[in-house]
Amino acid sequence: MAREKKKGGVLPPDGGWGWMIVVGCFVVTVCTRAVTRCISIFFVEFQMHFARDYSGTAWIHSLVDCTTMLCAPLGSLIGNRLSCRVAVILGGFLASVGLVLSSFATSLEYLYLSLGVLTGLGFALCYTPAIAMVGVYFCERKALAYGIAMSGSGIGTFVLAPLVQLLIEQYSWRGALLILGGFVSNLCACGALLRPIVLKEEEACPLPVDSESGYNVKLSAGNGVHTKKATGVKLQVNGKQSCLQSMQEYSFLLMPDFLVLAGSFLLLASGCSLPFVYLVPYALDVGLSHQHAAFLMSILGVIDIIGNITFGWFTDRRCMKKYRIICYLFAVGMEGLCCLFIPLLQTFALLVPFSVLYGYFDGAYVALIPVVTSDIVGTSYLSSALGVVYFLHAVPYLVSPPIGGWLVDTTGTYTATFFLSGFAMISSSLLLFTAAIVRHCQRKEKNCLSKDQQLESCEGKQVDYYTSKKKDLMVIIPATS
Repeated sequence: MAREKKKGGVLPPDGGWGWMIVVGCFVVTVCTRAVTRCISIFFVEFQMHFARDYSGTAWIHSLVDCTTMLCAPLGSLIGNRLSCRVAVILGGFLASVGLVLSSFATSLEYLYLSLGVLTGLGFALCYTPAIAMVGVYFCERKALAYGIAMSGSGIGTFVLAPLVQLLIEQYSWRGALLILGGFVSNLCACGALLRPIVLKEEEACPLPVDSESGYNVKLSAGNGVHTKKATGVKLQVNGKQSCLQSMQEYSFLLMPDFLVLAGSFLLLASGCSLPFVYLVPYALDVGLSHQHAAFLMSILGVIDIIGNITFGWFTDRRCMKKYRIICYLFAVGMEGLCCLFIPLLQTFALLVPFSVLYGYFDGAYVALIPVVTSDIVGTSYLSSALGVVYFLHAVPYLVSPPIGGWLVDTTGTYTATFFLSGFAMISSSLLLFTAAIVRHCQRKEKNCLSKDQQLESCEGKQVDYYTSKKKDLMVIIPATS
């Protein structure tokens, strides 16, 4: 079957083994994004054990997120050059080793390297290739498939948040990290599920013949042995072909729509990680117990699942497919609006509705990121585009939690931190909305111009028709008289 697919290519199956790909991606999101979110539960433990301030401790979560996103193009590169299966298995091994080594940490700087860099690198090699594989196997039900696959972060958060808190209480933070390292090793098994497939539209095009370079000459001698000259020409061909292939993989970077989307992602990444880092410390600061604070993360995670699946199903409807970007920016804007109200919520009963709303809209936009990206760049560029998209999240993920911690240390409250998060996400939504309005006006103006040109051409044809008829009559009248 694999040979037949490599030879002729197939259409996206929209089912079959594709559902196993969804299962594999689901577990990948559990082991990467859910575990990353649960690192915030270790925040107070690290702070107390190493006697450091908010800003210094926040660098651990920042480095995990930053390395995951910064190395996302590396995951895409390995997935494209070797296979998504190799990338995920290698990433699972590195992430597991990083968590196990973190359990022996003696300082925050040690955790910066083991938990922040090594584990983040492993997550990067797993995350992008697994998500790209779902887009390759699905076309008509792509949003639903992504909704189910990306719901792993919500389900994982719901299950892991209280479990990690229990592990910390039973075995300390060192034992909890050691157990998480064994759990994350399941990524290696998930990688085995990612069977490669070649689509018809992704088949490699033959290299154009360059007459000046002599690429159309025969590369072998008559006896079937390659000569030195032919071998040199073949190396030049391979080098130029590799260069052209790399340029083609990233040609979407010149698309105006993608550049606007990239700017929106930068603003989004500046604010979306702050609530996950500081929700638990904020809940403890207003007087909630450790169990209630962890339960808020669980509520956020389970509602995240509903947002993933319902928004994925909703935007897969035929009438809604053209409005996917509108649904995406609505979800991002509502999530930013929720953050602006956090400083007013200081009891468990008030923070529960926040966790519900924030979790739902977080699941909605996370499921739509690869769908919107695929709608703009196409399936053939999806893996490379996702690598760039998640790469854009790197620097904001790195600097925003420490900036949030610095604001807490300076002001003594979490108000400025959550306001920063809310305004960043609202700005992301407004940027996309403004671009959509401008594009709509340009399209409308272009349609009006095309209609005017059609009318002018029709009038010109009528004038030519009557002129020709008049000439015919002038010719016919003298002849008949």
